[in-house]
Amino acid sequence: MKLSVRGEYALRALTHLGLHYGPEVVRIQAVADEENIPKRFLEQILNELRNGGFVESRRGVAGGYRLATAPEKIQLAAVIRHVEGALAPVGCVSEKFYEKCNCPDESRCALRSVMKEVRDSIAGILEKRTVADLVKRTIELKSQPMGADDFVI
Repeated sequence: MKLSVRGEYALRALTHLGLHYGPEVVRIQAVADEENIPKRFLEQILNELRNGGFVESRRGVAGGYRLATAPEKIQLAAVIRHVEGALAPVGCVSEKFYEKCNCPDESRCALRSVMKEVRDSIAGILEKRTVADLVKRTIELKSQPMGADDFVI
């Protein structure tokens, strides 16, 4: 699995909405500005997340987006699968997006066996993590003092 820019932006947008979780909506321009995501691209991503049931939107002058459910209920694996597809590095080990491979004997393929372990590790971590975990980690990291390596010139 390689997380695309689309997938990264989706998770960053959900984290931002998680930081502002509540009944009020967050304006798309605020998310775009604070997360440094192109607004047009963000609109597409949020629409896709809305279609997946992860966010809700409100139209109009006071419009914007908010999480559809509590941050603790939004699994990172579910979001990535919705936006990116399979978590597996190769299609023949994917549980949800299985693709027949070209191996002469799939059940005895060493590469497939190793890639299944990789998939299981990735899925195991992402299925246990939620948007709430990203929010918590964001808050923790922002509260740490900046080190010499953190300064951008």
